[in-house]
Amino acid sequence: MIDLSNISIQFGGKYLFKDVNYKISSGDKISLVGANGTGKSSLLKIIAGLLQPESGEVLKQKRIAIGYLPQDNVTHIGKTLIEEASSALTDIKELQNKETLLAEALSDPNLTEEEQMDLAHQLGEVHHKLDGLDSYSAESKVEKILIGLGFAEDDFLRLTDHFSGGWQMRIALAKILISQNDILLLDEPTNHLDIDSLEWLIDFLKAYKGGMLIVSHDKNFINQVTNRTLEIFLGKFYSFKGSYDAYIQYKIERDELSIHQFEQQQKKLKETQRFIERFRYKASKSRQVQSRIKQLEKVELVELPEDKSEINIRFPAPPQSGRTPIKLTSIYKSYGDKNVFSGIDFEIEKGEKIAFVGPNGAGKSTLAKIIAGVIDFNSGERILGHNTIVSYYAQDVADNLNPDIDIIETVDGIAEDKTVGQLRSLLGSFLFSGDDVFKKVGVLSGGEKSRIALCKILLTKANLIILDEPTNHLDYNSKLILQKALLDFKGTLILVSHDVDFLRPLASKVVDIRKGKLKTYLGDIDYFLSKRELALLERDEPSYEKKEKVEVTNRKDQKRLEAELRQQKHKATKELVKEISRLEIIISAYENQIKEFEKKLADPNIYTNSEQTRDITNRFNKTKSELDSSTKKWEELSERLFEIESQFS
Repeated sequence: MIDLSNISIQFGGKYLFKDVNYKISSGDKISLVGANGTGKSSLLKIIAGLLQPESGEVLKQKRIAIGYLPQDNVTHIGKTLIEEASSALTDIKELQNKETLLAEALSDPNLTEEEQMDLAHQLGEVHHKLDGLDSYSAESKVEKILIGLGFAEDDFLRLTDHFSGGWQMRIALAKILISQNDILLLDEPTNHLDIDSLEWLIDFLKAYKGGMLIVSHDKNFINQVTNRTLEIFLGKFYSFKGSYDAYIQYKIERDELSIHQFEQQQKKLKETQRFIERFRYKASKSRQVQSRIKQLEKVELVELPEDKSEINIRFPAPPQSGRTPIKLTSIYKSYGDKNVFSGIDFEIEKGEKIAFVGPNGAGKSTLAKIIAGVIDFNSGERILGHNTIVSYYAQDVADNLNPDIDIIETVDGIAEDKTVGQLRSLLGSFLFSGDDVFKKVGVLSGGEKSRIALCKILLTKANLIILDEPTNHLDYNSKLILQKALLDFKGTLILVSHDVDFLRPLASKVVDIRKGKLKTYLGDIDYFLSKRELALLERDEPSYEKKEKVEVTNRKDQKRLEAELRQQKHKATKELVKEISRLEIIISAYENQIKEFEKKLADPNIYTNSEQTRDITNRFNKTKSELDSSTKKWEELSERLFEIESQFS
């Protein structure tokens, strides 16, 4: 599908990669990996045609459709959610508009026979193309994808202008999944998803038939949806056939070999250097010395792999808190007319590591902020336990940093017992190395500011730490460092996160927050997922298969149930009814044409002109074939409609 031929790109005089070659075939599901700054996002942009390489070319199959999702900075305005999402059905929309125009033209009584036949054949071609695109189920597909990504049906008619940045990215992702793309280029697609929509996306991509190239630091996600790994390492491409976990094992073995080769090369270089120094001024050895000097000049040095293993960050030992660090009693919280919590109770025990999960908008961050004491609530009581010291990391924490001081000053103020060297080591683990530590906070990106805030958290002496989506801007190594530090943390921990791999070794209790209710699972994240699996499967079933058995106690209940069933029936059948009506118009046009042909073929005079007879016969047979095909499709859809309607009888 796509061939990268001798691609090179550089920024600031440094090559990210040079003269690389790679081929993406149909059905390849590739995880693109490499340290931050190696050029992963740039490669996606080059393939998408948004960035031109310095040299080389991207060869693409003709008429290939590519869907590209950037990390951020996507905005949709001026349309409702359903209109914006449906705009991705470009091929279907164009064909449906053409179909409407052709059907209107065919109804003109003043058409000549030749004009009528030409329009009918055009309509037949449109019909076949729409069948190939499965157009009759397109609108239900749009709705299913939006709901899968966490939108509610009430959101469908909301203007996209009113959605926040994270939801804007979900709209962009929805449009890419809706489109008839041959390959998906996804740059950190899970950053703005909750755990429900993440599980849905995993299932969707597992079933996706096209090619994929994905950049993601969510190891659980890419392990499930990819089957190949492409690494950018030291400016070169390394392809590995297998999952990310298998690649990690391969990388460990490769790095061990590189270290061994480096050590052997260094040993040999030192021996050569010693020989040169020893005999540099001895005339009888001058030829050998010059030969060794030339050898050194030609040596291609083995480069050591990036090593993070020596970085070992620990939280300061927190002061002891009481047995119950925080207790919430009968908490009510609302934002305007929107009620979030109505009288919830929640209690945390010392030393617990709790994960907050659930759909976006259900109240995870709100509850975390109430516990942290950073927002008020309408009524109820927040009881702070003995000697509880809270540290809170928010998703919008970047807004609270002082933009006028540099990075090292930002962390120095809360780390009185740390040397500058120790602070620089910590900042280095979060991708701030060299002179980067002297940059002013005000010039940093949102992701860089988030990483600084995490560094500050690691230096606090709190005994209750609350982290709201801490991994969104971290690469794999930085996540491991934070994860290890949190595992060693002796205090109490609350994590709001959708990153299953990050939560797996940390969470010993999971609180599922949805529709203003809290449900606690006394187990780790895998235990929670196993319990939720059945509910997720039920959620994805068609609505007409999920009719509840309601005990009708009076006439009012009966009417309500009947209205609900009518609404479910309409939703389940509206696309089929629309497609059947469209086919009936086409079938009627074909039948009228066949009657005209039969009338002509019944006239004996026509057979005096063999060429005319042959032409009419061929057109008759072709139209008959189109009619048979359309009738067969109409019968299939009518049978399907009957089966669905029988569910509601």
